[in-house]
Amino acid sequence: MKILISHPTGNQFVRAMLQALQEDGFLAGFYTTFALSTAATWPGWLPGPWQTELSRRSYNLQSARIHTRPGLELLRNLLPKFGLKHFVRHEKGFACLDRVYQDLDQSLAAALPKLVSKSKIDAVYAYEDAALKTFKAAKKLGVKCIYDLPIAYWETGRKLMEEEARRLPAWAATLGGGIYDSETKLQRKKQELELADVVVVPGDFVLHSLPEWAAGKKVIVSPFGSPKPVQLLQNKSVDRPLRILFAGSMGQRKGLADLFAAVEMLGPGQVELVIMGSLQAPLSFYKTAMPDFTYERSRPHDQVLKLMQSCDVFCLPSIVEGRALVMQEAMSQGLPLLITPNTGGSDLVLEGQTGFCVPIRSPAALAEKLQWYIDHREHTREMGKQAANHAALYTWEKYADHIIKQLIDEV
Repeated sequence: MKILISHPTGNQFVRAMLQALQEDGFLAGFYTTFALSTAATWPGWLPGPWQTELSRRSYNLQSARIHTRPGLELLRNLLPKFGLKHFVRHEKGFACLDRVYQDLDQSLAAALPKLVSKSKIDAVYAYEDAALKTFKAAKKLGVKCIYDLPIAYWETGRKLMEEEARRLPAWAATLGGGIYDSETKLQRKKQELELADVVVVPGDFVLHSLPEWAAGKKVIVSPFGSPKPVQLLQNKSVDRPLRILFAGSMGQRKGLADLFAAVEMLGPGQVELVIMGSLQAPLSFYKTAMPDFTYERSRPHDQVLKLMQSCDVFCLPSIVEGRALVMQEAMSQGLPLLITPNTGGSDLVLEGQTGFCVPIRSPAALAEKLQWYIDHREHTREMGKQAANHAALYTWEKYADHIIKQLIDEV
């Protein structure tokens, strides 16, 4: 079995699959926009910040297995730094993320016949929004199509987001680009799923979002891995306000308005709300909605984990997700959860042991559980230890190995 993986930007679950396929001798190659082999030495001559940035695009792969198409991706990252954000506007800018995805998709589709004739490739493994032309080319060549869908299928996501726009119109602008996707983009998503022979999803929420017409497809459910466990802090004070952490894009897709409403239901001085993530509106918008919270900017991963260790509870009342990696990151740092099923992490919650799961759109239910955490500080700390132990059961090795074992029977 030989599998060719394509992803425009790379991430933890792509890395896990690449590493496992390479170790098992199943990796035919990796197509992406910009990447380096960790064996490359020249980045060491660059200034520290450049080295840090390049490390995010470094892969423990042989250089010969990495195929890149960097042009549009470099422009997408550089143009906004010069104030030229209109060139990366959602679906409109010539260097927007959609164009980057489509450009890589087209490039791989054009190269695929030569790649197949040169070396035996049994399957292409591509991700949402960057798979359509690759899959069309693969079908003509008799190559299997593996489709990774890391977030809820668009019909489910669109329905939920349109409901949110009506429920909380003031927050509609924070819902993100997905609610404004063009009909052309949505049709591409539909065709990608139609062409897929195998669909890979990270949890039950994404699984249940798939349309009925796709019910006959082989679906592999494999939860993401967690960071490696750390030595947990033992000296968290229970004599201060409960420190609640929300981390993620600061919009109502992640239920931030509901969390604000829940905190307002609590007595004064009982909690400290810490919000870390990317702004979807001016900071003044959030401060008008709720003046008393601590805003923390996005930061490198190791610093995110350090911030987590300073908090007591992680809350993510999302409306639409795939499976938010940040939940397992928080658990690994000793934080119990307060989440909704739509985060894709219901299996992470052993009710009352590692956290609580409440319905979406329910500030009252959030407030009730937050009050429980306030009233049971010692138990909350113990739950954090159990959360860390439970998160450790989920590894990236298990994530990739489960997918590969399932694929052996299909490819």
